[in-house]
Amino acid sequence: MSLFRRGSRNAALLASTMFAGAMMLSASAHAQSTDNMQKLSNFQQTGASMEMETVPQTGPRVDAFNKTLAGIKLPDGFKIALYAIVPDAREMAVGPTTGVVFVGTRKAKVWAVTDRDKDRVADEVKVFAPSIQFKLPNGVCFSKDGFLFVAEQNRVLLFPAAEFFYEGPDVAAFEVVKQGELIPPAEESYNHTARVCRIGPDDKLYITLGQPFNVFAPEKYDLYKKNGIGGIVRMDRDGKNREVYAWGIRNSVGMDFNPKDKTLWFTDNQVDGMGDNIPPGELNRATEAGQTFGFPYFGGGTVRTVEYKDQTPPADSVKPQVEMDAHAADLGMTFYTGKQFPAQYRGGIFSVQHGSWNRTDPVGARVMFTSLNEDGTAAKSEPFAEGWLVDGEYLGRPAAVAQLNDGSLLVADDTSGAIYRISYEK
Repeated sequence: MSLFRRGSRNAALLASTMFAGAMMLSASAHAQSTDNMQKLSNFQQTGASMEMETVPQTGPRVDAFNKTLAGIKLPDGFKIALYAIVPDAREMAVGPTTGVVFVGTRKAKVWAVTDRDKDRVADEVKVFAPSIQFKLPNGVCFSKDGFLFVAEQNRVLLFPAAEFFYEGPDVAAFEVVKQGELIPPAEESYNHTARVCRIGPDDKLYITLGQPFNVFAPEKYDLYKKNGIGGIVRMDRDGKNREVYAWGIRNSVGMDFNPKDKTLWFTDNQVDGMGDNIPPGELNRATEAGQTFGFPYFGGGTVRTVEYKDQTPPADSVKPQVEMDAHAADLGMTFYTGKQFPAQYRGGIFSVQHGSWNRTDPVGARVMFTSLNEDGTAAKSEPFAEGWLVDGEYLGRPAAVAQLNDGSLLVADDTSGAIYRISYEK
């Protein structure tokens, strides 16, 4: 028994020592990252190695992707091909003038994807700004004048000339929202913290802030509403004049503005654990600031949550434009503004369904298309590209979409670690 106790004490001592060491390393890395940010903001070198991580674009993985893509179903005239192998690929931002694609992840890296010869297949995938320590940099978005924003879990960064200076490890970088100021640090979570950003027609920065729970407890209500957690916030491009633009949103990981009428559309992932077929996922439309969209009173659509069933929801709660399949996990979306696709797709919405994680019969893993009516409301949603879910197994899970400058559509797959390109030929 004494040996067992001594072993326990030794194990505890070892664990304590390892924990302390890990904390010291973390603190050192944080200090180094902070120091690097200060240097980059002053256009100074950080001393980072010029040997930057790249991702091989050849080999047996290409054959495996091509085999999967051969089974993807598309409307007549469309084809899909591998654009790039990109680990953990999520949100994508396409450089307005160069076409370099910056790719966010839910890990600690942002990737820069370059098609140098413009054959619409990437030649190089390289880590972006490696001297910066990113934390869940899922959200990436460009302004029309070429400023790249990166929305992390609890910070927002700005890279004024990313598409021209991404080749080296040091890129001019500035903090729009400092670490720990996007949400209260005590509310940081591993759950529902993948941000999405867009620059609106008002030239302001919009960011989605998912709330971390399935349904948050009533004691969190006032705090979350005040900070826009479970909503969308907007601010000036320098981070000033922040306000809650929309609230009552469980976890939006996809939004875009309709260039025709300037309204903001967004997807929303709905409450788990209520059954296979309820509640529905949502595609929503915000027509003005200050609207609320039903959560936590509604779990999705008109389905009431158990936790708030005895409370009266706001009378002005905005109903979704489209009710999607339950638990399909609707994520990234974009309005199609190109000219390559046929006329019926122009001005409509491409969105992705990541695929269910807790449904008896899995659904999703596809690209959806939603057409609009003349008055700007949703007309019809239907599958556009599907075939990543075969016999209950995911061969890939689309996470985001973006339009390439030639009018083709990029689809990010974070599970397989790739970006696909959908094009159209008459």
